[in-house]
Amino acid sequence: MDRVIVFKFREFTDVVMTIPVLYSACLGHRSHEFVLVTRESLVDLFVNPPANLKVIGVNLNNYRGIGGPIRLWRELRQAYNPSGVIDLDVDMATRLVTLCARMSGVKTSTVTHPHRHARQLTRPMNKVMLPLVSARARYREAFFRAGLPVQERFEGLYGRGGRGNSSLFSAVSDARCPGDVWIGIAPFAKHRGKSYPLELVEEVVAILGREIADVKVFLFGGGDDECQILAGWAQMYGFAVSPAVARMGFPAELSLLSHIDVMLTMDSANMHLASLVGTKCVTMWGATHPYCGYKGWHQDESLNLSLPMPCRPCSLYGDKQCHRGDYHCLTAIKPRVVADRVKLALDDVKMKKTNFQGNQK
Repeated sequence: MDRVIVFKFREFTDVVMTIPVLYSACLGHRSHEFVLVTRESLVDLFVNPPANLKVIGVNLNNYRGIGGPIRLWRELRQAYNPSGVIDLDVDMATRLVTLCARMSGVKTSTVTHPHRHARQLTRPMNKVMLPLVSARARYREAFFRAGLPVQERFEGLYGRGGRGNSSLFSAVSDARCPGDVWIGIAPFAKHRGKSYPLELVEEVVAILGREIADVKVFLFGGGDDECQILAGWAQMYGFAVSPAVARMGFPAELSLLSHIDVMLTMDSANMHLASLVGTKCVTMWGATHPYCGYKGWHQDESLNLSLPMPCRPCSLYGDKQCHRGDYHCLTAIKPRVVADRVKLALDDVKMKKTNFQGNQK
C-alpha cells in the first residue's frame, strides 16, 4: 500500500476546510494510506475518518529552527516510509520538510495561492470582482499534482442527512422533542472586520426568542471572555444555552451542530464546522466576501448577508483596518434583517424535511 503524508498546521479554519477534500481523497484511493500531520489540539476534529486515514498531532514548537523540520522528516520517514508528501501549508517549516522529502527521492506536491488575483480583488480602487479559486479547489489541485485526482465523495461527517450521537452533548441539552426548533448562533470571529457587533447580535437573539415558538438558541464561542458574555446571555434569555461554558470538545460540538436546524455565523470556523455536518448556515460577510474562496462547504449563497459596498472585500481574512473607520459593512445590517433571514432558512429546512418524509412514505 502506498502511503502519503499530508501536512496541514495553519489556521484552524483552513484545517477544517481540508476535511471534505482529504476524506474524498481517501475514499477515492482506497489502495493508498494517508497520514495527516496537524496540530495536536486538532486531532479530535477528524471524526468518523475513512479507514485509510491516520491523523497524528505534532507540536511544532518541538521542531524549531533549521534542524527541527529535518528531524521531523526523519522521524516521519522512519515511522511511515511514505511514497509521497503533500504540503497544504507552504510555510517555512513545511517547506523545509517537503524539501527534505524531495531530496530523499519522495514525490512531493504543494498547494498554490492566487496572490496576484487576491490583491486585485481586495485593493481599494479598480477591483477585479472575480471569484478566486477556492481553498478547497486549491487543495484538490495539490492532490492532483501528486497523481491523486480527487472526486467529491464526502457526504458529511455523519453521512448524507445523518446526525451525531445526542448523548455526547447531554451535559448542555436534552435530546430534541418533536416540534422543537434549534438555532445556533456563533457571534465571534478572529478579526474585527468579520464580527457583527455584539449588541446587535443580542437583539437578534431577542427577536428569535419572541417570534419563534418552541425555540432553543445555542450560543457558540471559545475564549474565556467569549464564554462569559454568552453565559450572561443564556442567563438573561431562558430559551438560550451556551455550550461554550461546558468545553465539550470537537466530537460533542460537531454532534450538537448536526442536530441544529439553522446556524447564524460570521465568516468564521463555525460556518465551516456546521457545513461539515450538513447544517444550513446564514452567514454574515463584512470586510470579506465569498469571492475570497472561503465559502462554507455546500452552503446556499442566497442565505448570505452582506452590503453591496464598493470597498468590499478589503481583505481576505478581515484583518485589515477599515478604510472608512466605522465598519459600516457590518454595523449597517439591521438585526431585523438578520432575524428574517434566519426565519427564511428555517422555512426552507422545514419544507425539505416535509418533502423528504413524503418521499419516504
